[in-house]
Amino acid sequence: MAKKERRLYEKNKRIVPIPEHFTNIKESSEFWDTYDAGDHEKYLRPIQEDIKVSKKLPQAVLVKPSLLEKLKKIAKQKGISLETLINLWLNEKVLSGI
Repeated sequence: MAKKERRLYEKNKRIVPIPEHFTNIKESSEFWDTYDAGDHEKYLRPIQEDIKVSKKLPQAVLVKPSLLEKLKKIAKQKGISLETLINLWLNEKVLSGI
């Protein structure tokens, strides 16, 4: 965006105030999906809150292409994601002691 266009955009942009409270997470998500936090920077305030972040990352496993296609087909037939199908089956095997 050119400088002139950017200035015009900034001048005419309507900043919607951040609600004092959100009723639920969906309402909060919809607000922040619609509006840019950068536009509300002057209204934001620092907080002291401990945030726990999971350090568990998804793992990748190589699967033969022919097996992968079969798994995708089964997942689609069951109406679940490939990841869910694989996790369910692996969990069953582990719990049964293979």
